[in-house]
Amino acid sequence: MEPKRIEATIYGRVQGVAFRHYTLLEANSLHVTGWVANRVNGTVRVVAEGPEAALKQLAAWLNHGPSAAYVERVDLNWMDGTGEFGRFEIR
Repeated sequence: MEPKRIEATIYGRVQGVAFRHYTLLEANSLHVTGWVANRVNGTVRVVAEGPEAALKQLAAWLNHGPSAAYVERVDLNWMDGTGEFGRFEIR
């Protein structure tokens, strides 16, 4: 099965609450690759690749994030994977 890719922007109280760290842990537990980064507008951006089932689990997790976060919404786009990442990292 070909790998898939998600690109997500998470809105809400998602900076200063260890969102990137916990996203890294979640992504690693699901064996997906890509990255997570804070954006200057206060959102968090996630690009991840892997099996569709794992990405669905990650997408579901992004909708609530860690306990200190408050997620207002997630803009999520699906596409074909590119295989460009070797691991998941915080940027």
